[in-house]
Amino acid sequence: MTTASDCPATIRRALAAHTTLTLAYADDEGPQACAVLYATADGPAPSLVLVTAETTRHGRAFARAAGTGPGARVAFTAQRDGQEWTALTGVQGRGVCRRLTGADRAAGWRAYLERFPFVAADDRLAGALERTALWEVRPDWLRLIDNGRGFGHKEEWYAP
Repeated sequence: MTTASDCPATIRRALAAHTTLTLAYADDEGPQACAVLYATADGPAPSLVLVTAETTRHGRAFARAAGTGPGARVAFTAQRDGQEWTALTGVQGRGVCRRLTGADRAAGWRAYLERFPFVAADDRLAGALERTALWEVRPDWLRLIDNGRGFGHKEEWYAP
């Protein structure tokens, strides 16, 4: 088991290698999952930044949870589609999703635009997304699956 101060570089590289999360959450209607683009943000522990409006089902669930505590509990996976099983790599995780504001939002937005430069290149898209909620998933558990290093190879990280 490792802690936030020593999240393995292999896990950080795997998160940085992908762009789409399948994000799972639960609300009053039950469990649900959605796919969202994400960027990784620098810090002592991994952080994932995503954009979604509070009018979406998951945005409403995140906002409701943020109003009653530190944020919504979520689970997620990140992997590339179409991989051969012998080289399959991906990350599974759990953590808290919270809305970013102020300086945290500005830093998250910079990370998002760096990851997705096409957003800044389109004034209409950039304007629309700048008015949309920016969220951070702060993982407290991550598992890297890397069959390229042996079938079922796993590395795990836990936040302290």
